[in-house]
Order: sequence, then C-alpha cells, then structure tokens
Amino acid sequence: MNFYAVIIGTEILNARREDRHFNFLRKELEKYGHELFASFIIKDDKKLIRDCYNLIKNDEKSVLFSFGGIGSTPDDLTREIAAEVFTAEPLVRHKIFENDIIEKFAEEAYPYRIHMSDLPQNSNLLFNPINNMSGFSLENKYFFVPGFPQMAHPMISDVIKTFFSKSVKRFRYTLLAKTSENTLISAMNKLPSNIELSSLPIFVDSIASVELSLISIDENEVKVCFELFKKELKELNIEYKLI
Repeated sequence: MNFYAVIIGTEILNARREDRHFNFLRKELEKYGHELFASFIIKDDKKLIRDCYNLIKNDEKSVLFSFGGIGSTPDDLTREIAAEVFTAEPLVRHKIFENDIIEKFAEEAYPYRIHMSDLPQNSNLLFNPINNMSGFSLENKYFFVPGFPQMAHPMISDVIKTFFSKSVKRFRYTLLAKTSENTLISAMNKLPSNIELSSLPIFVDSIASVELSLISIDENEVKVCFELFKKELKELNIEYKLI
C-alpha cells in the first residue's frame, strides 16, 4: 500500500498555525511497519485539492488520509471535491450524521452546520470522540478527518488500527562511507527493484561522505546486496562504518 497524507490548510502555509499531522501520521504508521509514500500540505484551493486527490486516486495501491476542510464554512471544500473525484456523484445527506448534528445543535444546526452531513455517496462515518461531528471514509481506503489535531488524531489512530494493523517487517542496513555518492553509483545501478535505496551525501569533518541504506522485506536478499557495497568499499580501500 502507498500511504498518502493531504493536509489542507492555508493557515499552515502562511504560518498562522504549525502542522501537527505529518509527524503524528508517520509515527502511527511506523507502529505497524508502514511508511508514508507522499505528504502534501496545500492551500484551501479547489483546483489544487482536486489535482491532489486525482493523483492519489490514479494510484491503484493508494490509501489517503486527508486532514481539514470538512466543516460548514465557505472555505471547507473537501466534501464536495471528494464526491467529485472519488464517486463522480453529487453529495447526499447522510441521515445518521444529520441526526447527530440536530441532536447536538438543535435550531442552531440550521442553516449552515447541517451541511456537514452532506457527504459523498456510500460514505462511512468516522467517529469523532471530541464532539461526535464525524469524519467519513470511502471504500475503506480514502479517509477524511477534521483539521483539528485533537479530533483528527484519535480518528486516524482508530482507522490505522482497524484496517492497517497487519505489521510489515522491514529490514534496514546502513553504512557511512568516506567517499562521494559517485563512487557507488555503479553498484547502486545493480540493485533489484524490490530493494529500496537511500543515499544521502553529507560532509563529516569537511570530508565528502555518503550515508547509504538498503531496505527490504526480504532479509536475506537485502543482506546479500548490502555485502556487495561493503565489498566494493573494501576493494577501493575506502573507510566506512556500519550505523
């Protein structure tokens, strides 16, 4: 699965608020051996939100966690765009959510708050433990929650535990070599496609160095590939250490 985060909030980009979703989501996924595939922090802009959602929809392995934009003010665009992109149908009134809004706000549910219950067709509600103003999901792979961390984070924790708790063991081997990346590119090009490569050039004591990591769910294969890099460095008489 490819896990995506879309964090919608002009207030984050103009520094009126600090993002608290990225690190939270990264750590929650890490509990079960998952990693984020991509993360976007974007303005409350219809075209931009639509383009991000379409990009994610076009990835058949995608799982989306979308934060923000599901309220009742004019800048809350998520529900309408999600319906357009993921269902190609108009919003419909979710009766259970409608009743929750009326129960909580009575006459103040109208004329604006009630529209929070206008959701994409076939939406499932995500329980909000703070005030019962639900998030929603589609196909058990696209999840939409409020922008407030106090509300969003318990909802996302529950989603991940419910749908994605099967742990995936990944094996990482890392070294730090006193050489530039260029020295190891030929070896990098020989890696099989299922081995994830991370190559980070850095300077250590003003000496060009590279931190190289290999990751895979196949421990034996990643060990074999990692040994090839160690062998190459030894043959070139390049100092390295395992980290």
